[in-house]
Amino acid sequence: MKIVYLIAGTFNSGGMERVLANKTNWLARHGHEVTVVTTDQRGRVPYFPMDKRIGHYDLGINYDENNGSLLRKCLQFPMKQRRHRRQLEMLLREIGPDVTVCMFNNDVSFVHGMNDGSKKILEVHFSKNKKLQYARKGIWHLADRWRTRQDEKLVRKYDRFVVLTHEDKRLWGDLPNMSVIPNALTPHPSLLTSHPSPLTSHTVLAIGRYDYQKGFDTLLDIWHSLGDQKDGWTLDIIGDGPLRATLQQQVEQLGLQESVRLLPPTNHIHTAYQEASIFVMTSRYEGLPMVLLEAQAHGLPIVAFACQCGPRDVITDSMDGFLIENRDEERFAKCLLRLINGEKLRQEMGAKAIEASQRFDEETIMRKWEQLFLS
Repeated sequence: MKIVYLIAGTFNSGGMERVLANKTNWLARHGHEVTVVTTDQRGRVPYFPMDKRIGHYDLGINYDENNGSLLRKCLQFPMKQRRHRRQLEMLLREIGPDVTVCMFNNDVSFVHGMNDGSKKILEVHFSKNKKLQYARKGIWHLADRWRTRQDEKLVRKYDRFVVLTHEDKRLWGDLPNMSVIPNALTPHPSLLTSHPSPLTSHTVLAIGRYDYQKGFDTLLDIWHSLGDQKDGWTLDIIGDGPLRATLQQQVEQLGLQESVRLLPPTNHIHTAYQEASIFVMTSRYEGLPMVLLEAQAHGLPIVAFACQCGPRDVITDSMDGFLIENRDEERFAKCLLRLINGEKLRQEMGAKAIEASQRFDEETIMRKWEQLFLS
């Protein structure tokens, strides 16, 4: 079967790209002809290793190029959309895929209408209310509400619409073309050797892009609120993004230089899990965070806000971690402190976390995708 995945952007180090790399590698290994199409790659090598059998085309649209004011970018956007559609349609006719998968980016408004003979699948990696969760005010809030309503209309136009969680499915409503397929937990040598974290280090781990969504500003406030009760422990936040300088400034203003490390992305992320004892997530919104699945697989107890969407489908409160009602910083701090002070509790929750992670076994999840494509 010929399958084309569309990324209206670049194949970088983000969570969605990591999921896509794992998925396309599995499909290529299982005999499918897979092609990835990007718009802004500019000759850069994909961040995550890709099977050599996977084709990669870049259309050179360059939506993200920094060529002037916001007004100029807005004026250029319709022209780039027309060029994007024209070039993509020509490429799809050349490849002749059976299935084309849109990742809900700049191409979502036109992929469903392309007349190349392939079935069109829309795959979303964030919750329905993502735009509303930006919490913008005034005219921007009205714009976010309008865009959310437009999304509701768009998803109905695809042959199949795939969401990550049952929580998000309920938000979209009873759509006849909707399926739920979560992210898969891809096997890794550190998992296959059955060596989860011993949970004895004094390290709390967080991973994600340094932006508004991930809420690391809140995490630093919570960490500061623990005072000397956290002495001897370190908070590692692995990632990068536009708020790096802001977060570093917050670390310094709160006097956390001795206990907080802002670390760059790494290809050896599984080592970071194995060297931590607790995983934390303070996101304001999500889709289905791969970091939660990976933390569970490494036997880490998790403390996470119950944001839309994902954590409720992964964590069982007080069993394999603590699920905190959204933005309840006081309970988050108390639960984190319980794990810091309780090695026995960490061990008990860590064992249950490993059991829970088996729901997201790669073979099980990818067979669901394969069945969807073949249908």
